[in-house]
Amino acid sequence: MKTPAGKECKYYYGDFHRGRNEQACRLIERNPDSPPWQPNLCNTCPVPDILRANASDTLKLDGKVVKKFFGFKQQVEVEGWCSECFNPVPNPMLGCQNCAKKSGPSILDLKGSPE
Repeated sequence: MKTPAGKECKYYYGDFHRGRNEQACRLIERNPDSPPWQPNLCNTCPVPDILRANASDTLKLDGKVVKKFFGFKQQVEVEGWCSECFNPVPNPMLGCQNCAKKSGPSILDLKGSPE
């Protein structure tokens, strides 16, 4: 679903049908320690870019709203982890490096030229 910032995000939910005005971020709602989500946080949220850059099924994201600059500025902070090897993913844009090494053969693995 498109966020208020105009990006596609699978965690954003908006219901405006027949006068309803419901907006939610399912990623932030899952974290009970996070302050409440607000629609203006979508403008600087890294999640849509992460989802667009990495389509891995094993990459799981956890997000929370953090306060910066003496509490005047809020932004979304995202942590990633791999559900296959259960390791933290330091850069969710790239995905799990352990699972990427285990992937199948590549065309670059050919030793000789085809005859």
